[in-house]
Amino acid sequence: MSGAGTPTSTTPLDGTGLKVTIVAGRWHDEITNGLLAGAHRTLAAAHVDVTELRVPGSFELPVVSRAALEAGADAVVALGVIIRGGTPHFEYVSDAATSGLTQVSVLTGKPVGFGVLTLDDEAQGLDRAGLPGSREDKGAEAAEAAVATALTLRSIRTGHPLAG
Repeated sequence: MSGAGTPTSTTPLDGTGLKVTIVAGRWHDEITNGLLAGAHRTLAAAHVDVTELRVPGSFELPVVSRAALEAGADAVVALGVIIRGGTPHFEYVSDAATSGLTQVSVLTGKPVGFGVLTLDDEAQGLDRAGLPGSREDKGAEAAEAAVATALTLRSIRTGHPLAG
């Protein structure tokens, strides 16, 4: 597990006025619920308006994320869990979700916080889900990245650069 080099912020994010949509897959409930809780905590602390949408799985994250952004969301937090199995399915879904979410962000000009866990086993997900005993909280990290990037884009568009 990496975790090393994780950025830390000394200033709390203030996303007042931002609309953020969480788009989350339905697979692997315990891990996904941990990711959702971390994202919701972070977004509440940043004072953003939050909407949550659920999709069947990680493959569906890009299309719903794009629809949310085109419908007025300032950012999306995409959460999913993909666990390696004995077939190439893992690689196809992981690549589709990653490439698709990247395309959505570039095409819309709006941020997508990437909280899609690509795992070898369930234990890795539990360790990253922000649950009691987890070493990381990838849902919170994805939410923080989405808000921070939305604030940076807002500052560029309004000509009011953010400090440091």
